[in-house]
Amino acid sequence: MYRKEKSIQLKSSSAALYNNLSVLRLPGRQLACFSTVHGPSVNVVSAAADGLGFSHRQLQAKEGGMAVSTSVLTQAAWCVLPSRVLLVLTSQKGIQMYESDGSIMVYWHALDVTEHPPGQAVFARGIAPAGGRFICVGTSSGLVLVFDIPPKGTNITVSEVLEQHRDAITDIAAELGQAPDGAGDVVTADDAGALCVWSAGEEFTLLSKIPAFGCTCSSVKLWNGVVAAGYGNGQILLYEAATGLLRAEVNAHARWIYALDLAPETGKLLSGAEDSFVHVWKLSRNPDTDDVEIEHCHAECVTDTQVCGARFCDPEGNSFAVTGYDLSEIFRYSRL
Repeated sequence: MYRKEKSIQLKSSSAALYNNLSVLRLPGRQLACFSTVHGPSVNVVSAAADGLGFSHRQLQAKEGGMAVSTSVLTQAAWCVLPSRVLLVLTSQKGIQMYESDGSIMVYWHALDVTEHPPGQAVFARGIAPAGGRFICVGTSSGLVLVFDIPPKGTNITVSEVLEQHRDAITDIAAELGQAPDGAGDVVTADDAGALCVWSAGEEFTLLSKIPAFGCTCSSVKLWNGVVAAGYGNGQILLYEAATGLLRAEVNAHARWIYALDLAPETGKLLSGAEDSFVHVWKLSRNPDTDDVEIEHCHAECVTDTQVCGARFCDPEGNSFAVTGYDLSEIFRYSRL
């Protein structure tokens, strides 16, 4: 069971976007950072563990790293690599990368409008670190850009473009546990519901492709060779990453799922949806049969809130944070 803690106030409300909450736990300090986006700005809040001390920063979507534009942000996420942590923003114009506290922009990548058919929306969405030195970012044309991140400095380059998706990328996730051999360590999802599992390296290799079935996959996670995917019909489907085989199907929510998260040390899965509910699940593998199993652990109703962001605040899944559409605060919950 979880209990509600002191909530965190935001300078502006959260937009109704998939995965619209990112959490960065600062090691060795009783401090966590939270970010949500609304329109052209991102709210970044540093909060003490006791819920008493807060500091706020707002970043604006920029065009070319200079003039403030009217570009709308689509996502903000911290990418934790072994050598550094970057805050990555995606928008209608391109991709911005900042030092973790948002103080210095280290890279700007403009989207190529000519790649999109006339009249089609142009944006980037879906952010994940991968392979120890890469950051993957999706686009509305279905491309996945792989950025090679140096240990320091601004010499960031596009090392590869992955071209398996036909529809706009919705989410990207990296392996959070110990992947079995050949299971892959990156998964990408799109608006049609198709999933691709990749092995990261000097060149990314496509390992399996899970076909679409007419329903958007809005959020995806990867843990111990298991792909957990949340869909617009409220279902969570679990697949084998290596083969794409469906292992479990859960009617988790009454409405569209907007966010999933995984606690890597325990296999807990967090889901949040338009139906105002947040659920905590437990993933595991049966040691005798190797079957993937899922158990429901907790349900929390965030009254009158269309949940658009839900994240664990620690690798064990002992606490989590939630925000919702038009909500100017982040709710926090911790285990009893």
